[in-house]
Amino acid sequence: MKVASEKVETGCLLIKDVMGRTHRPIIPKNTTLTPIHIDVLKSFQVEYVEVATRKADGRPFTAGEAGEKEGSAASSLPGRKTKTVLSFQDEYREAVQAYKEWFRAWQGGAPVDMGAVRSVMVPLLERTASASKEVFHLHHLSTSEDYIYHHSIATGVMAGYLASKLGLNYGEWIQVGLAGVLCDAGMAKIDQRILHKQGALTEREYEQVRNHPTYSYRAIERIPSLSSQAKLAVLQHHERLDGTGYPLGLTQKKIHTFSQIIAVCDMFHAMTSERIYRSKQSPYKVLEELLHEHFGRYDHKVIETLKKEIANFSTGVKVRLSDKQEAEVLFAETSHPTRPMIKLLETGDIIQLKEYLQLHIEEVYD
Repeated sequence: MKVASEKVETGCLLIKDVMGRTHRPIIPKNTTLTPIHIDVLKSFQVEYVEVATRKADGRPFTAGEAGEKEGSAASSLPGRKTKTVLSFQDEYREAVQAYKEWFRAWQGGAPVDMGAVRSVMVPLLERTASASKEVFHLHHLSTSEDYIYHHSIATGVMAGYLASKLGLNYGEWIQVGLAGVLCDAGMAKIDQRILHKQGALTEREYEQVRNHPTYSYRAIERIPSLSSQAKLAVLQHHERLDGTGYPLGLTQKKIHTFSQIIAVCDMFHAMTSERIYRSKQSPYKVLEELLHEHFGRYDHKVIETLKKEIANFSTGVKVRLSDKQEAEVLFAETSHPTRPMIKLLETGDIIQLKEYLQLHIEEVYD
């Protein structure tokens, strides 16, 4: 929604670039506003900005929209209610807020309320088909403070989407998405000092974290509306084909496909998101790592599907390169999705990134 700059608050999320007199934005969209950003808006005398209807932490933002007339005929009619259709991103934020409430309840010993999870997640999963490009930009919405809540919802959404692209039927890919959301439910049983620790974990602390798939499985094993394959995926989502995963150290023949779909999405979102103890990486850099450094640990078909989908939705994306130049992606080949054809914004030069191996895409703005 479009609001007057003096009405925005810390935590508001920009949904459109704030432009200056040059072609570069003063503040790019998908930025979570801080007091410094608000001071910048005042300094540049920006009158209006476009922000989401919910803040980055999921709470609603209720400032009046620009041009809205108080006491208008429509709003003054008694009993008149206007149904608000949420954007995909706002529905996602609502799901994150709901997950935060569920997680806190689980910390207090409450069981998983599968009815509540389905009522929030099934409609969101069903929307991924029409919001496919946004699925791969969810990491922009994550904050280091609320990472664990964003991570569970984003992993479920991405896993459901990839499962549908792998040819699974509706019931199956919904189950994959629900399993993805619940994979880290067992984190509620982990000492919270470990979850929010800023430095490296000790061996003993890491061992506690390695138990979370088992805790998650125990939390959902008796839920009848989750399929046995989905439950297995929750237990196995940190297993790796080469036997280096946990908690059981299983190898390829014993790992279910649902588990591998979630495993890829879990790692992709984790590495592209800002966390307390680790800076985020660009989706392109993470995909390169999955393709090369982690070859043999993840299902090849899942990786290839992820690669194809990222290539499909790269056109028009604004990026920053490792040498700090800014560029726009013009075209990405499926065979080289992490090395697309780009246009440098400063000079207008068009280059094939696959011919400049010393460069890589460091950040994605859109």
